[in-house]
This record gives sequence, C-alpha cells and structure tokens, in this order.
Amino acid sequence: MSDLFSLTVFYKFIKFGIVGFTGLLVDFAFTYLFRNILKVNQYIANAVGFIIAATTNYILNRIWTFKSNNPDVLIEFGEFFLISLIGLGINSIFLWILVSKLKRKFYFSKLIAIVITTFWNFAANLFLTFN
Repeated sequence: MSDLFSLTVFYKFIKFGIVGFTGLLVDFAFTYLFRNILKVNQYIANAVGFIIAATTNYILNRIWTFKSNNPDVLIEFGEFFLISLIGLGINSIFLWILVSKLKRKFYFSKLIAIVITTFWNFAANLFLTFN
C-alpha cells in the first residue's frame, strides 16, 4: 500500500511540476510586464506575477493533477490561494536574500526562490487542499 501511495504521490508531484512550469512562464511573463514595461517596483511585480500564476495553477491542478471533485470550489480555491500566499512570503524572503544580501541577479534569484517554494506548495496542497 505504501509503494502505491508513494508512486501516486510521485506522479502527482510530476504533474504538479508540469503545471508549475506553465505557472513559471505565466509568472515570469507578468513579472517582466510589470517590472520592465510598466516600471513597477520589482518586488511588487514579483508578487503580481506570482499571484496570477497561482490562480492559473489552481485551475490546472484542480482539473489535472489532483482531479478534485470538491463542490466547494471557492473554499478549495481559498485554501489553495492561502497556501500560495504563504508560498509568496517564502518566495519573497528568498528573493530578497538572494538579490539584496547576496547580490545575485534578479531573474536567477527568482528561479531559485520558485524552486524552493514549489516543495512547500506541493506538500501543503497535497495534505490540506486536495486531500
């Protein structure tokens, strides 16, 4: 039973990663739009990109990764979004440390912060949102 659970979780993590990659594209596109074209503060632009990506990720994860049939979509989305907001905090802290303290390039740092945040988001959504 635990092997089947492990395999199922592994496949969900792979799907979550694929969805996350599409979210990464959405995140970077909107961050770029707000930061480089609209000239919004880079940390605000990061938050905007992250929130838009979290919303599209919820839809794709609900349908494909976790195949949720929960009729309480607004509650489920609220849980997913709250986890994403906590993830945004984690993401922003790592981004700030890497850019401001360690003097790394912004988009490289953003990529590292996203990878770190992915593990939080997957575990929290697996056990809380889509359990």
